[in-house]
Amino acid sequence: MADPTSQSNYLSIATRHLSLEWTLDFLTRTVRGTAVYELDVKGDKVAEVILDTADLVIDNIHVNGRSVEFTLGAEHAVMGSALHIPIPCPAGKGTNVKLAIKYETTTGGTALQWLDKEQTQGGNFPFLFSQCQPIYARSLVPIQDTPSVKFTYNAHVTAVLPILMSAILVSPPSTGPPHGGRKIGQDEVTYVFQQSIPIPSYLLAIASGNLRYRPLPAPKGKDWTSGVWAEEELVDAAEWEFKEDTTKFLEAEEKITVPYRFGVYDLLVLPPSFPYGGMENACVTFVTPTLLTGDRTLVDVVLHEITHSWFGNGVTHANACHFWLNEGWTTYVERLLQEILHTPAHRGFSFLIGSKGLYDDLKLYESRPSYQRLQIAFENGENPDDAYSHVPYEKGANFLLHIERTLGGLDVFLPYVKNYVQTFMGQSITTQQWKDHLYAYYREHGTRDNVEALDSIDWHAWLHGEGLTLPVPVEYDVTLARESNLLADRWNKARTATNLQEIFKASDVQELDANQIVVFLERLQSYPALPKHHISFLGSTYSFATTPNAEIRFRFYEVALLDPQSVAAREYAVDAAAWVVGEEIPKGNGEEGRMGVVKGRMKFCRPIFRALYTVDAELALGTYRRHKLAFHPIARNLIEKDLGLTLTDVNANMAN
Repeated sequence: MADPTSQSNYLSIATRHLSLEWTLDFLTRTVRGTAVYELDVKGDKVAEVILDTADLVIDNIHVNGRSVEFTLGAEHAVMGSALHIPIPCPAGKGTNVKLAIKYETTTGGTALQWLDKEQTQGGNFPFLFSQCQPIYARSLVPIQDTPSVKFTYNAHVTAVLPILMSAILVSPPSTGPPHGGRKIGQDEVTYVFQQSIPIPSYLLAIASGNLRYRPLPAPKGKDWTSGVWAEEELVDAAEWEFKEDTTKFLEAEEKITVPYRFGVYDLLVLPPSFPYGGMENACVTFVTPTLLTGDRTLVDVVLHEITHSWFGNGVTHANACHFWLNEGWTTYVERLLQEILHTPAHRGFSFLIGSKGLYDDLKLYESRPSYQRLQIAFENGENPDDAYSHVPYEKGANFLLHIERTLGGLDVFLPYVKNYVQTFMGQSITTQQWKDHLYAYYREHGTRDNVEALDSIDWHAWLHGEGLTLPVPVEYDVTLARESNLLADRWNKARTATNLQEIFKASDVQELDANQIVVFLERLQSYPALPKHHISFLGSTYSFATTPNAEIRFRFYEVALLDPQSVAAREYAVDAAAWVVGEEIPKGNGEEGRMGVVKGRMKFCRPIFRALYTVDAELALGTYRRHKLAFHPIARNLIEKDLGLTLTDVNANMAN
């Protein structure tokens, strides 16, 4: 089956290599230049190349050195416009075609967010970053925008600010003076990149700003390097946050899979409008600044993104219908590493933390039950972002955990994990290919009991089932949640108490780490909403109402807004709205008067806006409309759907 989100003819002719020559223009907010393609012909007598595009201006096109006339198809709301390029002499199977396109982006594209200098940490220079997953590379470059096509690429990109791409930086060297020693913000410098490992289009990435680099220590004997990039004002904090664990994570991953292939594993801390916790772009993972808590409590997000180097970037889903193969496998292996690096209790605790997001999203999609499935049968032109949720991550990871246990545990399943990676590394696969390989492996390397165990699994329920629960109950080790649950139970039993200061002290949470506090707050949400006085005391005594840890602050607001009709919800809705758009003024530590930052990470902003809407729709809509442009285009699209806004509604309000 062809990719339902692409209009390209990649089954007939596919990109093998891409060469980019770009100039970044921060004044016009455009990328302009030339893309040169080397394509392999897979069909017979192929007469045209069809590429995906969205919001691009095409100047001219050459095929095998000859100028050709091209046509842009009608614009599809999700898939954009198909670019039809004739091949003067129809190409036969096994031959090659070379294509050159001169073009530029527009400000209407989804992949790029251009930030004013005021939206950055330093406030001195503008910033650009891309987000091409799942289907937005087509607004950065004409492309066969499907994970079924993998290609190598090289790039020469010119700008007045330092540049990173999802490739190895050849020059100027990362360890040299910033911007090659030239004046940042004034002098143009051409950056050269090389990506020799084939990647899908959604991993094409670029960022540019006042960036600095700090190397991280790599274990001896490794042929890869690692480092951290961030704005100048943030790079020291970023280095401290990640230097302890990043390369340890990478080394641990290699031990259970295969050696890391990409040569460089860097982290780039982006401005706060970045819509995800992390994005596993090849060679350089983009991460949210909300990870910089100063205590390394949220670095496990990096473990997830590192795991994508094998599960996603290495073994890739063929199209959006099989996205769970990326995220379910990555989440499962990330948690397996929690057990290897720490204890089995840490693995179970991670599953427990993830379970609330899973059940919340299964409930969210009660009216769209097809999005409760692992393998979603997207219709042609359906937007895969509409189904973006915890489901592929958590339901997928629980499915693999269920398979592991059904087969007899890690001793039986872990050898298969390595074989799976070895077998499909560099390929794009479907769920059926994975399942066929799973059976084939245990028929060859296992026992009859193993195959019978696989037969006992309700495959249809797991892959195609809908509903608010998992197909079978999955038990976790909850040892690390015990103290969190006991504290939550104490608060629930004290809901009628008036002497809270005698019952609860700040020391209650001093021995709990950030994840245990998260579980405590999530446990509170399983009870009826607390009275306003209790919520206020909870927020002040434990400093939850002012903590800079976004994971904790977010859960505190979920507790406060639990009953939309309550006095507490109406009061804290104002605080939550200010927090999510960066209008809160932090208290203490000499921070008075300094504004916060927008919480562009969709894990936070989407649930907060949904909760606000149930409490005070006018507050939610007004807050969003005033701050719409602070959010990434992907986040804007989904928040507007969450709030029931149409494009006409938003644009009309923006004009007023």
